[in-house]
Amino acid sequence: MRRDEIAAGLAEVDARIAAACHAVGRDRGEVTLVAVTKTRPAEDVRILAELGVRDIGENRDQEAAAKAQELAGLSLTWHFVGQLQTNKVRSVVSYADVIHSVDRLRLVEAISTEAVRQGRRIGCLIQVALDDDPARGGARPADVLELADEVALAEGVWLGGVMAVAPLHEEPAKAFARLRDVATRLEEQHPRATMISAGMSEDLTEAIAYGATHVRIGTALLGRRKPFVR
Repeated sequence: MRRDEIAAGLAEVDARIAAACHAVGRDRGEVTLVAVTKTRPAEDVRILAELGVRDIGENRDQEAAAKAQELAGLSLTWHFVGQLQTNKVRSVVSYADVIHSVDRLRLVEAISTEAVRQGRRIGCLIQVALDDDPARGGARPADVLELADEVALAEGVWLGGVMAVAPLHEEPAKAFARLRDVATRLEEQHPRATMISAGMSEDLTEAIAYGATHVRIGTALLGRRKPFVR
C-alpha cells in the first residue's frame, strides 16, 4: 500500500534527522521537515498529513496551485521552494505560506503588492547563491542583507531567514558553512529571521550540522519521482 511506503520513508527520514541533530547536540524539535511533493499526486500529500506532516513544499506553480486547492480542507503550511517569476506571483501568493526563493527586489515588491491585495501575509526567505550558476537563482551573499532590509520594510510579508541549495560540485558541508555565516549576519540585523532552509535527501546531515532549521526532502521520503498525474 502507498500509505505503508510513505510511512516507512517518513520513519527513515525522521531517524536520519534525529541522528543528525544528536551528532551535533541539537534538539530534534529544532528542525522542521518540509515534504517536497512535486510530481506527486494530491493523495500522497493527504497521506503525509494523516501521518502528521504539516509542511509541504512545491516548486511548480501550476501543479502546486491545483494540489493546494484540492487539499484546502487540510491544515497544511505550503512552502514554494522553486524559482519564482513575477508573472506567477499572484497565483503563488494565493496559496503559499512561505516562499523560499526570494532573490531580487522586483520579486519582493511583486509579492508584497499581491499579498496586500489578497489580504495575506507571506513568509519570505532570501535565497543565497552558493555558486555561480544563474539557473539556480539566488542573491549574492554580499547582497543578502540589503535585500533582507527591503523585505523587512515591505507590507504583507515577513522576513523568515535564508535558503540555499548546495552546489553540485562542492562538499555540502563547505557550502552550508558559508550559508550559516550569511544567516548569522542576517540574524544579527534581524533577530527574528532565524530560519535556515537547507538540505535535501542527499545532504540533510551536513545541513543540520550547520544550522538548518528546515530540510526539504522529496526522494528519501516519497521515492524516486514519477510523471505527475492528477
